[in-house]
Amino acid sequence: MDYLYTIILGVVQGITEFLPISSSGHLLILHNVLDFEVSDQLAFDVMLHLATLASVVICFWSEIVKLARSFIFSLIGKHDEYSRTAWLIVLATIPAGILGFLFDDFIENSINNNASVGIIVVITMLILIGILFILVEKIAKGELKYTDLGWKKAVFVGFAQALALIPGTSRSGITIIAGIKTGMKRQEALKFSFLLSIPIIIGANIIKIPSLFSSGFATEELTVMMFGAVSALVSGVLAIRFFLKFAQSKTLAPFAYYRFILAAVLIIYLLVF
Repeated sequence: MDYLYTIILGVVQGITEFLPISSSGHLLILHNVLDFEVSDQLAFDVMLHLATLASVVICFWSEIVKLARSFIFSLIGKHDEYSRTAWLIVLATIPAGILGFLFDDFIENSINNNASVGIIVVITMLILIGILFILVEKIAKGELKYTDLGWKKAVFVGFAQALALIPGTSRSGITIIAGIKTGMKRQEALKFSFLLSIPIIIGANIIKIPSLFSSGFATEELTVMMFGAVSALVSGVLAIRFFLKFAQSKTLAPFAYYRFILAAVLIIYLLVF
């Protein structure tokens, strides 16, 4: 395993996990177009996702502490706006959790078994979600904070998050679109999206851990993988902070245009190769 490859993959994972530009689209380019391969992919995936989880924790530490504390106190009957929000995050996680458990392997195997179909799916979702970015900005006049959400709106965002199982969608992108549609401010929709990523990342990696230990992993490559994880952590923190600042005054349209360009690159790849 090459240090440079793992660092590049880590940076791509950290940035695309949080910016709404599709991690799967970029990974397709790295794996298929540039022929980037990692020998112990499962172990590396787990490390990268744990690194991006750490990015969210670093950036939202104070909110996470409030939500966790209030969630615990709610179990003994003490409730406030943060305990309600914590339960809504749990509720919004259920649709993606169930559908991911049932269909994630099927979708992943279908894509892996037919690279061309996978690329076509990614291209389609890159374009569709890009169009939604442009359309949703026309109604982005909401004033709600993420702590103001009711259960119906939280579930709506949760079902939108489940669509991220389709490669090319972007989990952050689709949940931000859904959040804006429910009436949240753009920046509040971002915060809710990032907080929603915590249980999803934890759940996805818990499912992978048994396979990781049953198949084993190359301990001699641990140092190389750590370089990738650290680069994912740092780039993830930078991506989150950049996006939050960007969303204060800018629309999502630039990300839509970027997605269209990425889709065009993949279309050219399909036609040429």
